[in-house]
Amino acid sequence: MVLTRLAAAIGVSAVAMMAAALGGAAAQHGEAATTCTNVASGTNWQIRIDYDRATVDSNPARISDAQISWRDAGDGGNYTLDRKSGKLTVILASSTGGSFFYHRCKLEN
Repeated sequence: MVLTRLAAAIGVSAVAMMAAALGGAAAQHGEAATTCTNVASGTNWQIRIDYDRATVDSNPARISDAQISWRDAGDGGNYTLDRKSGKLTVILASSTGGSFFYHRCKLEN
């Protein structure tokens, strides 16, 4: 019985270490709809994060404990969402130098 408990404890520790090694991103599953607000205009919009498929609005995303980043092929924008603060930075490139937009997103942790 002691060996069984020890083996179970080692198994749990191994899973925790693997999650930490992956940046903890493996800890969150499923989908989440998140409302973001443009800090200058007050305009709201929603993004859908799929943690299992590592996508945001069907665009491939890099998801870590610190941030979620993706590129939207539709508008060519590069998006970076800080998971701690909820700050979303949108960078749109153009021939005149591009634009930066800042949003605040309500994240469920």
